[in-house]
Amino acid sequence: MSAPGRPRASSEAVTPDRLVAAQRRTVLTLAAAQAVGAMGITIGIATASLLARDLSGSDDQAGLAQTAQVLGAAVASYLLARLMSRRGRRAGLVTGYLIGACGAVIVVLAGVVGSMPLLLLGAVLLGATTAANSGSRYAATDLAPVESRARALSTVVWASTIGAVAGPNLTGPSGALARSLGIPALTGPFALGSLGMLAAALVVGLFLRPDPLLLSRSAKGTPPVTPTGTSWGRVVAAVRARPVLAHAVLALAAAHAVMVAVMVMTPLHMEHGGAELRVIGIVISVHVLGMFAFSPLVGLAADRHGRAATLGVGAGLLAVSLVLCAGSPEGSSWQIFAGLFLLGLGWSFATVSASTLVADHAPLDVRPDVQGAADLVMGVTAAAAGGLAGLVVGTWGYGTLSWVAVGLVLALVVAAFGAAGEGDLTKP
Repeated sequence: MSAPGRPRASSEAVTPDRLVAAQRRTVLTLAAAQAVGAMGITIGIATASLLARDLSGSDDQAGLAQTAQVLGAAVASYLLARLMSRRGRRAGLVTGYLIGACGAVIVVLAGVVGSMPLLLLGAVLLGATTAANSGSRYAATDLAPVESRARALSTVVWASTIGAVAGPNLTGPSGALARSLGIPALTGPFALGSLGMLAAALVVGLFLRPDPLLLSRSAKGTPPVTPTGTSWGRVVAAVRARPVLAHAVLALAAAHAVMVAVMVMTPLHMEHGGAELRVIGIVISVHVLGMFAFSPLVGLAADRHGRAATLGVGAGLLAVSLVLCAGSPEGSSWQIFAGLFLLGLGWSFATVSASTLVADHAPLDVRPDVQGAADLVMGVTAAAAGGLAGLVVGTWGYGTLSWVAVGLVLALVVAAFGAAGEGDLTKP
């Protein structure tokens, strides 16, 4: 009999053909879940800062909702990774989507009763869906060979394009729906988003079988993780054994912090110049398009030319985006459209390559622990950047925020050089 609380090992032989078929099914399932899950989490991007501003009565606190969501994603990434280590990817992903759906409902309630603390609580729980979406990209690599690992990861990231681009564009219609239901217009996106998260949980729960992590362990004869020691201790040991993991985590943290800090304050910057909510939603959609739509090409580049080179391209794109954003006037402008698109594209290059580095070098027996810790560091750094962004914009303006973010791009350059010095599994 299997030990209590531990998944049963499959009695079916783990053949090469079965692994190939399971990998294809895994990628298809995760891609479908990402499409609806991304819609659920991005539909409220354009309105979260505006809702926080209205409930708090202060522009300085406008970024707190997104910051709380990013912080919630950071903590959830680590906790869901521990669940995945013991129960597999399916259990962790379904749990994340369900918690996020509950958070979206709480955000709607916060808008109805006018409570800023309730809004922040809902935003923290919403972060669990972000963590589940992030965990999906790692799940796509569990059965993938090293020479196509970045492409597997980026395919799942690309699937987010469908829901992520559609989400912000549903801001206007969801606001009209909210008014017809008698709830504040700015809470409509979160009400609709909760349905997307529930749909993602259903897709993963029904179709992510066999579980890719458990099957990968079975194929390689890796025993289940035992409760001895601590998850963080296992992560530290893995980083000491493979220092390239530290460079990968630095890259993830720097790129995500740049993206979050600038992105969360863009709706406020545009509204100050009189931009309509519809136009703000379009800008966010263009940004999200840059984040996800070209990820298969990014994955192909990372597999062919190496992870470190792709990281360097990401740093260059982020630097150009920040220059454009720094020079953009309030309201709608070509600079803000181009800057937000390149902000997303630079994030894509950096995140796909750095995430693949983590998948390449994290030992299989503790892989979810390392991946969860990486996303924890990434999320905490981004949450801090998002929180400080509101203060910087409130005191010195949006342009100053963009120039300050250039310092984080320099950290990304350091990570790229460090990763290059450690070698690349895709190279002979």
